[in-house]
Amino acid sequence: MQETMAYNEKVEKILTNINRVLIGKEEIAVLSLTALLAEGHVLLEDVPGVGKTMLVRALATSLDCDFRRIQFTPDLLPSDVTGVSIYNPKELEFEFRPGPILGNVVLADEINRTSPKTQSSLLEAMEEKNITVDGRTIPLSKPFFVMATQNPIEYKGTYPLPEAQLDRFLFKLKMGYPGFADELEMLERTSSNHPIETVEPVITRDELLNVHEEVRNVYIDRNVQHYIINLVTNTRSNPSIKLGVSPRGSIALMRAAKAYAYIQTRDYVLPDDVKYLAPYVLSHRVVLTAEAKYSEMTSEQIIDSIVKNTHIPIRREFP
Repeated sequence: MQETMAYNEKVEKILTNINRVLIGKEEIAVLSLTALLAEGHVLLEDVPGVGKTMLVRALATSLDCDFRRIQFTPDLLPSDVTGVSIYNPKELEFEFRPGPILGNVVLADEINRTSPKTQSSLLEAMEEKNITVDGRTIPLSKPFFVMATQNPIEYKGTYPLPEAQLDRFLFKLKMGYPGFADELEMLERTSSNHPIETVEPVITRDELLNVHEEVRNVYIDRNVQHYIINLVTNTRSNPSIKLGVSPRGSIALMRAAKAYAYIQTRDYVLPDDVKYLAPYVLSHRVVLTAEAKYSEMTSEQIIDSIVKNTHIPIRREFP
């Protein structure tokens, strides 16, 4: 991560809230905010107990928005996510009872514990910002942000996310264990009351929507766009990758770079923004060959190699 970063004022307030709850995870907090401002979604994958759910709660509480939580279980049905129409005998008509997906910030907890059919109920919502129930299309309110968690080590009773579902997530992040000093401070802060109980909203829904508009207006030079396309194209020709990054990945990387530049109080994107974000945006969008898997290569290692070997545009061409 880039050092000595100066954050946008609104971003600084949210980070302060998150850092009160999670110790030593500022980079993950910044990346989560980047996804939020880029109007994308985040998949948090790590072992139990490292603070995945607490990060989502801290972020959601910092926003004056409607927060919903979906606890994914093997018996969860698509209608439990989107909602269902129930017959009202008094009115002699069906009434739609909205599901938890109709919120602003949605926590999809342990998303890989439910069936692929239920997982697919999130696809339309995450990509098109609407849902279809009983043949009726219902638009979701803005903003709409999904943070999903999954535990990679508990394979019994879990269902791997399909490539189409993974492609809907802007970032796939891993929390990691805290260091000794961070974990010690964590024990001291939670010895009486948990810090999440003191977190209050610091940005309104309307302010967040205005920030989204400002992020869209961040300037990106044509050479930086070429750099993004070169990175993505190199994933499609890499011998260790069976399925490369789709055009959706190119758009995702551009939107993430704009949001990351905005967070750092810039109104233009640098190649360094793209270079830093590329592993988080691209690694979960590729499918490795059988030979690469047998060689115990990871998608992160391959994307890192592609980033290192892709020409970076010179900075004199930017503001």
